[in-house]
Amino acid sequence: MTPHAYGVETLPVQRFNKTESENVLDHIVQEYPIALVYNGISHAVMMATPTDVDLFAKGFSLSEGILTSLKELYALDVHQNELGITVEMTISSRAFAALKEHRRMMVGRTGCGLCGIESLEQFQLDVPKITTHASKIWLEQIPSAISHLKTQQEITALTGGAHAAAWVIDGQIGALFEDVGRHNALDKLLGYLAQENYDTSLGFVVMTSRAS
Repeated sequence: MTPHAYGVETLPVQRFNKTESENVLDHIVQEYPIALVYNGISHAVMMATPTDVDLFAKGFSLSEGILTSLKELYALDVHQNELGITVEMTISSRAFAALKEHRRMMVGRTGCGLCGIESLEQFQLDVPKITTHASKIWLEQIPSAISHLKTQQEITALTGGAHAAAWVIDGQIGALFEDVGRHNALDKLLGYLAQENYDTSLGFVVMTSRAS
């Protein structure tokens, strides 16, 4: 499967109902291997929808703590071949030293986040305190944001198979990104907010999810 600019593939399928079948074209959301390489060292291969790949790489780097800001990202290049997509990033010496220090085998984030540690002694959380802001979220903004979210999910409208993460200001969608994985959609959004220097004290994130 070749990555499409919009993350959607159109394929022939056979659709069945109780009494008959028909041959139709159906839209399928794409999922593609994306290798993230820092200063020449491959760190992770993530499965993601191949849209906004540069923003995904930036958001992943920030949310994983590899970068403290995009000022530590000196260059980013996206390459595609028959095996997948590679994002090559050049980062600061401080960020690269920190990455090498705590680097471990990592599985795509579907688990608890402890995968890869070898003993309980390694389970030492150093979680920074959340900075409080004076901004407030009014309750009526939440259902308004959710209703607007549904109308702007273009990939989901075609395929029914994508998640979305959106930035909301005053109940309105300011930015929205889609992916087959909700965590990937969030990383794309985080990369965009950082790239565009959004004041994140003025809004909130709304995401799709599922009940299971």
